[in-house]
Amino acid sequence: MNENRFSGVRACVFDAYGTLFDVHSAVARHQARLGGLADSVSALWRTKQLEYTWLRTMMGRYVDFWQVTGDALDFALETHRYEDPDLRRDLMEAYLALDCYPEVPEVLQALREKGLKLAILSNGSSDMLKAAVESAGLSELLDASLSVDVLHCYKPMPAVYQMACDHLSVTADEISFQSSNAWDAAGAATFGMRVAWINRFKQRPERLPGRPAAELESLSELPALMDD
Repeated sequence: MNENRFSGVRACVFDAYGTLFDVHSAVARHQARLGGLADSVSALWRTKQLEYTWLRTMMGRYVDFWQVTGDALDFALETHRYEDPDLRRDLMEAYLALDCYPEVPEVLQALREKGLKLAILSNGSSDMLKAAVESAGLSELLDASLSVDVLHCYKPMPAVYQMACDHLSVTADEISFQSSNAWDAAGAATFGMRVAWINRFKQRPERLPGRPAAELESLSELPALMDD
């Protein structure tokens, strides 16, 4: 790879769900109540959550991410034949306080010390992002949490990535964008951002336009790249 692939970066922008926050930690907190189907419920919940954002954007039928998350959970619970309103409520509440990955606070602090602007760019609704950031104690480490709510469309629409440029007053090429979602990494790279794909689970690359400038196992490797 080009040794200077992140030279000139002025801002680090992060996807939230799956990148900073562990989307499966909500189900993990209630694993005993779901028994042996917990992992399957969590995986289907996440899959339908993403599918609904893409489909609603194509349909022109936007609702915020909180409703999408609830609709996806309802599908997952019904598929696995769970009819427990208390469990549904508790899982949704847990989604507002997802665990952040352990390296996140230290990484954000290191990037701040390098003088970089730091922001979240997420499909999450403003209220969801605020709750997650506060629960994880990240509020003082971020300059902004940007939600697609103002646009009424979801990633990977180019307008979403443009929002980060506009808010931070930087060009796409001056942003290092981090996502664990390969499709999101492709979207940002196609838009023109320098992308670090956080491939936590050793997934195979998507067959999509746009290639990341770096593929990392965790965010811990990111600060060193900003020294290129």
